[in-house]
Amino acid sequence: MSVTIYPQRRQKLFDKLPVNSLVLIPSGSEQVRNRDTGYAFRPQSDFYYLTGFDEPDSVLVFTKTAEEQLCHICLRPKNPERETWDGLRLGIDAAPAGLQLDTAHDIAELDSLLLDWLANKAYLWLSFEQGSEWTSRLLPIIGQLKRKVRQGIEAPKGIHDLDALLHEQRLIKDNSAQLGLKQAAQITVAGHLAAMKATQAGRYEYQVQAALEFECRYLGAQRQAFDSIVASGNNACILHYHENNALLRHGNLLLIDAGAEIDGYAGDCTHTFPISGTFSPEQAALYDLVLAAQHAAFAVVRPNTPYNQPHQEAVNIISQGLLDLGLLQGDLASIIEQESYKPFYMHQTGHWLGCDVHDVGAYKQQGEWRPLQAGMALTVEPGVYVAPDNTTVDKKWRGIGIRIEDSVLVTSAGYDCLTAGLPRTRSEIEKWMQHT
Repeated sequence: MSVTIYPQRRQKLFDKLPVNSLVLIPSGSEQVRNRDTGYAFRPQSDFYYLTGFDEPDSVLVFTKTAEEQLCHICLRPKNPERETWDGLRLGIDAAPAGLQLDTAHDIAELDSLLLDWLANKAYLWLSFEQGSEWTSRLLPIIGQLKRKVRQGIEAPKGIHDLDALLHEQRLIKDNSAQLGLKQAAQITVAGHLAAMKATQAGRYEYQVQAALEFECRYLGAQRQAFDSIVASGNNACILHYHENNALLRHGNLLLIDAGAEIDGYAGDCTHTFPISGTFSPEQAALYDLVLAAQHAAFAVVRPNTPYNQPHQEAVNIISQGLLDLGLLQGDLASIIEQESYKPFYMHQTGHWLGCDVHDVGAYKQQGEWRPLQAGMALTVEPGVYVAPDNTTVDKKWRGIGIRIEDSVLVTSAGYDCLTAGLPRTRSEIEKWMQHT
């Protein structure tokens, strides 16, 4: 990703800030996994979106007055001993030029710097999601400033939620973000194809997971965007199944929900296919129903469509299909009004996608579903799940779980399917499986 995008993004945020503002955006800290071993560090998405910098224990600080606007960073200093153990650090001297920022400081000096930077700032901005992390640090500093009132120094009058500004900015993807999402999506598709090749009865879910994640990593993904779901048979009816340890059995379906992350952007895609290469009649009927629901949802993805309309289109198709197949009884209007479909389809048809797999941005404005806009990215993922213990339906349907998910970018003309490239129709899947 071009390094010029980060100053552009920071300037766009500066433009939204009122005069006499200070903004705090942390990268986050390393977390202990067990004893002296840590989890692999990933910076907070807001921080990385504005810097492209991935070191822990860093804080980005915006200051804006009537006279100037400056962007500072507090980070870890160079330390040859720690770098021998943990890897190189950018360091204070290299940070301003390397990150195109105005000043850089030792993270250990943050509190004393904030005492100066916060003086006479009317607006303090931080993410309310991280508010508890800042309270103990900021309240004593604000208290010190309030005690300087007779010196003509004013403390901030309130703390404001940065999410309302920055997350709305992240919601509309700039050109660099769009390219990042496309790359993550296509690596994700390659991983799913590798998983299909690795699938055969007698193997285990985790072996298929290994093939998928190897391919993603081989193609440049730094990590998976979320824990991969590789769910065979009844496990596919568990929406967030993560054990991935069951034996693949002939005649079952395999549902894989996985996505690669590269350069701060997430892929997300779900594919469901028969382990043996051929759908049973019941599996085929439900698969075709879910695919039809996805196509109906796709058909309304375009600017000015209310966010929830693709979901409503999918609900209509799935409800009618379950009625036609005898899994639901009654009339369509009542089924939809009473949400009788929910035992079979209990989730929404999508979510925002971006730096986070469930990306930021409000879904409603003033209580109404917001209209889609060009530059928004979202998933379209209808599903049908017949729980293995659902005694209201014939036994032949039980234990079938199907979800079909693609990632799309809203364009001025409609949408671009970022995860194109997987076999999607039953005939395409069966043909593909028989030739691998």
